Amino acid sequence: MTYFETAKERYGDVDVERALETLRSIPISMHCWQGDDVGGFETGGAALSGGIQVTGGYPGRARTPDELMSDMDKAFSLIPGKHRINLHASYAVTNGVPVERDGLTPEHFKAWTDYAKERGLGIDFNPTFFSHPMAKDGLTLSHPDDSVRSFWVRHGKCCRRIAANFARELNTHSVCNIWIPDGYKDTPADRLTPRLRLKQSLDGIFAEKLYGVTDSVESKVFGIGLESYTVGSSEFYISYAAKRGDVYPLLDNGHFHPTESVCDKIPALLAFFGKIPLHVTRAVRWDSDHVVMFDDELREIAAEIVRNGAVSRVLIGLDYFDASINRAAAWVTGMRNMQKALLYALLQPWDKFRALQESGDFTALTVLREERKTYPFGAVWEEFCERGGVPSDERWLDEVRVYEREVLSKRI
Repeated sequence: MTYFETAKERYGDVDVERALETLRSIPISMHCWQGDDVGGFETGGAALSGGIQVTGGYPGRARTPDELMSDMDKAFSLIPGKHRINLHASYAVTNGVPVERDGLTPEHFKAWTDYAKERGLGIDFNPTFFSHPMAKDGLTLSHPDDSVRSFWVRHGKCCRRIAANFARELNTHSVCNIWIPDGYKDTPADRLTPRLRLKQSLDGIFAEKLYGVTDSVESKVFGIGLESYTVGSSEFYISYAAKRGDVYPLLDNGHFHPTESVCDKIPALLAFFGKIPLHVTRAVRWDSDHVVMFDDELREIAAEIVRNGAVSRVLIGLDYFDASINRAAAWVTGMRNMQKALLYALLQPWDKFRALQESGDFTALTVLREERKTYPFGAVWEEFCERGGVPSDERWLDEVRVYEREVLSKRI
């Protein structure tokens, strides 16, 4: 009997084959900005801004679209399953011709469409409201200057059209997610007026009905230099999305106070929204965008997705950027850990656990949940990787090292 067969027997109250089949069906959206430190391909763009920061100087950062796509290919070759890619508008391929953000069209992303089509990937999209001269005083859609707001509204509109083109060309939905850096370093004199301007700007962006676009808005508690007030708060965006009905609140688990739990927010929002877009990261003391680890928080996030039957309703993307380690290895680590967490959740007997809770037998619930932690989960993960044609353990790092030696080390 093989290690996997022994594991299947141990998980006697769970259909392991069904768990593997379900995991294969869950796409995770891999963020392009890990590969180049959120640089993008704009000509003459501003330095990284908006309360975010990339640290580290590991060699091999992608400098061109071809290099970034090559690096993503290497990462995908070591991650089982079929997935998606997540782009920012600043990754337009304009062949060196400056194009303003409010003038972007699907043609500027044809290279990405072709890349995804050849590989059977979907594409999610994000307007880029940061690292630009028109993000004046740290404000965009809530700026008091009409001309500044109008510029960013036009940007949001053209990005939604680009997302709709991805959906048509790739025959799948495209999450088009709006996050803005708007806020103030110190306590504002007026908290309401910027939010009223933001509401008006969003109404303008979302006025056009578009095919295949899953619109979302992403809150954040604070950013560097924006410590005291964020215009796009969680309360604002959840209320806005609920009022409209055709926009969804996106949860980024690094965008809340450290004592808040996104795990609890997922089922709360599932009670009211048909879809919940999700950005998974790892916050260390603040929204520091560390590489996603197979830790307690990630397992609880995955558990809420699985035990609520929401694998098709929660749209999972990753969002981190670590320049202190090999960037391809960072992608592979985070993506595989998200899959591990989902598989771990798929191997739990949720119906049994739920029945114990409903009957009030919390003693049995506590004991069984703890004992399941030592079940042979690793054997099932290894089987999933082997069926997917990728290394099941740290041997994948050997391939990354070869790629680093032969490709990344030559980028000077």
